[in-house]
Amino acid sequence: MSTLETNSIGKYSGNNISVDDSLNLKSYTTTQRNALSSPVEGDTIYNSSTGTIDYYNGSAWFASSDGTFNTTVDFLVIAGGGGGGGGTAAQYDYHGGGAGAGGYRNSYNSETSGGGGSSETSLTISDGTGVTVTVGGGGAMSVNGSVSIFSSITSTGGGFGGSYDPGHHGNLGGSGGGAGFGRSPGAGTTNQGFAGGDDTTSTEAAGGGGGAGSVGGGGGSWGGYGGAGLQSSITGSAVSRAGGGGGSKGGSDGQSSRYGRGGQHLGGSDNFGAGNGGYHTTAGTSGTANTGGGGGGNDRSNTNGLGGSGVVILRYPNTKTISNSGGGLTISTTTVGSDKVSTITAGTGTVTWS
Repeated sequence: MSTLETNSIGKYSGNNISVDDSLNLKSYTTTQRNALSSPVEGDTIYNSSTGTIDYYNGSAWFASSDGTFNTTVDFLVIAGGGGGGGGTAAQYDYHGGGAGAGGYRNSYNSETSGGGGSSETSLTISDGTGVTVTVGGGGAMSVNGSVSIFSSITSTGGGFGGSYDPGHHGNLGGSGGGAGFGRSPGAGTTNQGFAGGDDTTSTEAAGGGGGAGSVGGGGGSWGGYGGAGLQSSITGSAVSRAGGGGGSKGGSDGQSSRYGRGGQHLGGSDNFGAGNGGYHTTAGTSGTANTGGGGGGNDRSNTNGLGGSGVVILRYPNTKTISNSGGGLTISTTTVGSDKVSTITAGTGTVTWS
């Protein structure tokens, strides 16, 4: 039971009460506020995280100070995956590495961000204030993926896969591109993704691209397996995304396929939206749209795997409404329990809440 502590309460004529000193509300952080058990309509606290007076309306917490209302938004921001390395049918020793996944940044439900990073802090957006959203596209052959943006959160595009000739190393990115045969892998970005896999033998095999969840596999008797991605439950169910593309394997016609599979290590089963590497003249495959999966490398097929496009997913109280009044974004919104989830799959634009 709450206790009222006071030094002096003065009573005016009638039924009014005056408090001589300033009224000090109980202070909580946003995390502590959200953890309160069984809040009831009318509960009011001071939010030390946002500097606002917050009240509970019976279904959700709202902030009000100086007439300002805010929306607390959790996010999953994944950039476009890189394009696999490789060459053309007229150029022999290309041995393309798998591409890195797009950078992966998350704040929802204490689930990790890419590269072993911790879950980030949700954003508090003032209602009516426009914030930028961009969904990054996947990269073409030997091209990085594009950045995805939500407000102050930017995820870096996946690094493209390396190649033997003309001598591309795997490029750095959200997750790094795998090494082409005889080349070096690319690094990942801190708290977004892992590095690509190296070329570990002289068997004309390229490394796999890095994933949000693990380093790409090294090229050996197989092309390197792409690094694993991560699962997120921000949409209400666990979905796998942001795996690295598989590396290619050179060889002679008629030999059995020895390509690197995307988004998994040897024995794995989940490709996290990534493309498989090619073998000899067999093309690498592309990452899946809106997963940020890296494209698979190719040897001499003239067709490498393209990077999968990114995605921006936002979760916020179901009492709030998101708007994209200026257009430019492809948005779908569903209700999950006491929240709404808006999935943005393409475009650049501005969103607001009310």
